[in-house]
Amino acid sequence: MKEFYADLHIHIGRTYKGRAVKITGSKTLTLARILEMASARKGLDMIGIIDCHSPEVIEEMMDMIERGELKELKEGGLRFQDTTLIPGSEIEIYDQYCHGPIHVLAYFPTLKLMKHFSTWMSQYMKNIHLSSQRIYCDGRTLQQRVHELGGLFIPAHVFTPFKSLFGKGVLRSLTEVFDPQLIDAIELGLSSDTDMVSHIKELQAYTFVSNSDAHSLGKLAREYQKLRLEEANFTELKMALHEQQGRAVIANYGLNPLLGKYHQTVCAKCGEQLSNEITVCTVCGSTQIIKGVATRIHELSEDFLKERYRPPYIHQVPLDFIPGIGPKMMERLIEAFGTEMDILHNVTIEELERIVPHKIAHLIDLARTGQLAIEVGGGGVYGKIQTD
Repeated sequence: MKEFYADLHIHIGRTYKGRAVKITGSKTLTLARILEMASARKGLDMIGIIDCHSPEVIEEMMDMIERGELKELKEGGLRFQDTTLIPGSEIEIYDQYCHGPIHVLAYFPTLKLMKHFSTWMSQYMKNIHLSSQRIYCDGRTLQQRVHELGGLFIPAHVFTPFKSLFGKGVLRSLTEVFDPQLIDAIELGLSSDTDMVSHIKELQAYTFVSNSDAHSLGKLAREYQKLRLEEANFTELKMALHEQQGRAVIANYGLNPLLGKYHQTVCAKCGEQLSNEITVCTVCGSTQIIKGVATRIHELSEDFLKERYRPPYIHQVPLDFIPGIGPKMMERLIEAFGTEMDILHNVTIEELERIVPHKIAHLIDLARTGQLAIEVGGGGVYGKIQTD
């Protein structure tokens, strides 16, 4: 068995023809640039691009296969240089049962199956070309179709206040929306971690994944996981999510939840951070309160005997979050050490100090072990790193 780094939630901003896919995504976030960034710079062994249902993205992938730039793998996935691409789709559910919107992720082993899924979805969707669009069918129907096509189904960023399974505070159980037997994993999202959600009983059945939800190239791998697999392909990923034959997620890497932009309950009008029980802002009197992820998780938690082993969740600050690391210094680090995964996991502090000033080397070392001081985030504003 070998170890592989994977970020399974990456958006496409524009197609190669310039057509918008993720409206809020960067215009430079194209398929080709994502693949180059993931392989040559980030050092990711596996990526999930979750806008592969878009017809122009499918067309571009087919062109890359014909040119030999992408290679379809027998066990599922497409290989680009040192990185395996898992084709995926992010979909929004909203019906009379779920009180949505709820975002979910679906992944498929081949481009052919993704094309079938895209064609099927276009019957229930107003604009198949765009990312994260609303599908006009219920959650179980969507799950069943994904399952019939041999795909993986994962509820996305399940605690964020908007567009998530638990975020709005309406649902008490995922069974109100989904068939629990057709869920392959749970994506935690940027404002939570394994320890925070350890007392939510119904989630004990599932592997947790931590992904970037990248809307720009720089945000790739701000959260990711380490997988134990024989090879980086779809079949091995599926086995890891179900912890079969020694395959598994063996570590999650992500932002300290305090850095997440929805961690703390906040007044939507004035931005004041509020305690859990507050329903009216104590500063401006507004009732427009954005419930924080920490509060929502507390509401769903209960006391029970926990039996499932969880891999470590390692709080890590991405290199470009660290004060003092600008584009030039980042280039110096990449030139010296290869990829960001190498810098975060393999390079010693002594080696860092040969390339960058002692203070920066020390901050990198603290960042990759979760020891930087944090100012808590909330209400759509990210937390901040404190260096003094």
